[in-house]
Amino acid sequence: MRLHDLKPRPGSRHRRKRLGQGESSGHGKTSGRGGKGQTARSGSSIRIGFEGGQMPLIRRIPKRGFNNKRFAVRYIPVNLESLNQFDDGATVDEAALRKGGLANGTVKRIKILGDGELKKKLTVTAHAFSASARTKIEKLGGACNLIAAAIAETVQATEAAAKPAKPAKAPKAAKSDKPAKTE
Repeated sequence: MRLHDLKPRPGSRHRRKRLGQGESSGHGKTSGRGGKGQTARSGSSIRIGFEGGQMPLIRRIPKRGFNNKRFAVRYIPVNLESLNQFDDGATVDEAALRKGGLANGTVKRIKILGDGELKKKLTVTAHAFSASARTKIEKLGGACNLIAAAIAETVQATEAAAKPAKPAKAPKAAKSDKPAKTE
């Protein structure tokens, strides 16, 4: 294949829609902008969700609960079957998995899952292991090493920083409307 043989995929390139070229073109007169009004004018743009001053839908709907997506712990899954590409007795760590193309992406943590059969004795170092993966690796005489120590420390540090310790409140003295009697 040469450079002059390259062509764009069919349907990836489309001709430009020529507006205002007469009624018979189908895009004449109002040029696809409908009738009059704000959206027919040049330079007009209405922000997403704006409803002309009416209370927008996103503000009319009640909001409850909590979404954990921002705080969820994400792992790159790696199945046991794919670890068979390493030599017998090898040490498989994050760098080896990324170099072998088994753990791609920006996610920092790697979890070994027990899908498939492992045929080699390996020493695997990862952030997490499923129970079945751990038993299959150890059944062949391999070892599972966790990298979790550093992560656990950072999680505990962030949780401690997020929640300042509340000082204990002193008990309130009992109030009475009448002064104490002295005899």
